[in-house]
Amino acid sequence: MGLNGTPSGERVHIGFFGRRNAGKSSLVNAVTDQDLAVVSDTKGTTTDPVYKSMELLPLGPVMIIDTPGFDDEGLLGKQRVRKTKQVLNKSDVAVLVTDAAAGMADCEKQLIQIFRKKEIPYIIAYNKCDLLTHRPSLSANAMYVSAVTKEGIYSLKERIGHLTHTEDLTHRLIGDLLHPGDIAVLVTPIDSAAPKGRMILPQQQMIRDVLESDAINVVVKENSLSQALQSLSQKPAVVITDSQAFHAVAAAVPQDIPLTSFSILMARYKGFLKIAVQGASAISRLQDGDTVLISEGCTHHRQCNDIGTVKLPRWLEKFTGKEIKIVTSSGTTFPEDLSPYALVLHCGGCMLNAREVRYRMKCAADQGVPITNYGVAIAYMNGILRRSLGLFPDILTLLDTAESPKSIESLS
Repeated sequence: MGLNGTPSGERVHIGFFGRRNAGKSSLVNAVTDQDLAVVSDTKGTTTDPVYKSMELLPLGPVMIIDTPGFDDEGLLGKQRVRKTKQVLNKSDVAVLVTDAAAGMADCEKQLIQIFRKKEIPYIIAYNKCDLLTHRPSLSANAMYVSAVTKEGIYSLKERIGHLTHTEDLTHRLIGDLLHPGDIAVLVTPIDSAAPKGRMILPQQQMIRDVLESDAINVVVKENSLSQALQSLSQKPAVVITDSQAFHAVAAAVPQDIPLTSFSILMARYKGFLKIAVQGASAISRLQDGDTVLISEGCTHHRQCNDIGTVKLPRWLEKFTGKEIKIVTSSGTTFPEDLSPYALVLHCGGCMLNAREVRYRMKCAADQGVPITNYGVAIAYMNGILRRSLGLFPDILTLLDTAESPKSIESLS
């Protein structure tokens, strides 16, 4: 993805839900003005959620999601319904598509109950209204539309736009902590796991946010950091490092220069930092035989020294001295039942929207399972969590119970 692209985690997610053959896919095609979804008179044509990134005025960048029918049957049908429920966890707005001629079905009433429980703003779109000879009056959050004649499509887009809001530039990764002319040093290791020819998403976003603050980016590899710091005539306002290089970077950066990580800033951006800090101390309480879930919000080709499946399990074992069982998940496969786990260790969530991050946090909180994230956990195990949170005085107050009682010499 280029620097000018909008990542999926920053887009408003609009899910289209309903029973089979209500015309969800046809309505999605009408709203997007393209043949995004396969359309057929056969029930259950949509077998997996279909995602489409696009610009939808007046919202701007959005993610449109067409889902399988919520009334699907059989073993495969149950799996499709489960995938639809997963989409609900990331939907900022829901459009319930119902057949205007057939009336509201029980599964559609169940969907409305879920919308309300999850506090998802929703619209009921009575599709196929062109087939009606009489149109009964509707509730305030319902409207008649026709995917065939395009009646009501423009109004539907407008209604969707008024059900949500896009945050302005006051919601920042680092920009609210910088002043024009400040120097931000970004430490970005380039190893076998780094994508060839480009930078990973949090690094891209951080560079952009620094630029929007009229501050100065200095981007270096970890082995050039000391030289870069010596060459600067002005003391940096902050050093931001990839969490995997925390130990080496902390040793190289003078104590009077604030130090944090991309992952910690991403946790703050997604509203996850407070809970992540509170959950960090659970690492020291792990016992032999405990199971830790290491979860990532994206799917990627795992390299030989992958952080989620190789490095973090090794560091946990080295720090705790315990025999710990590791279970991993990625993408949308976050488990609903977290009771088997003593700890959930989550990535920064750069590819997840804020609603899904909140959902995962709530799952852990409701089940009494501690949850933290990569950057916080690595800083904790290196004994530098307090230092890495120095930019956030309100979070520092949580460290009375979350400060690491020990540290290891090196996480390598």
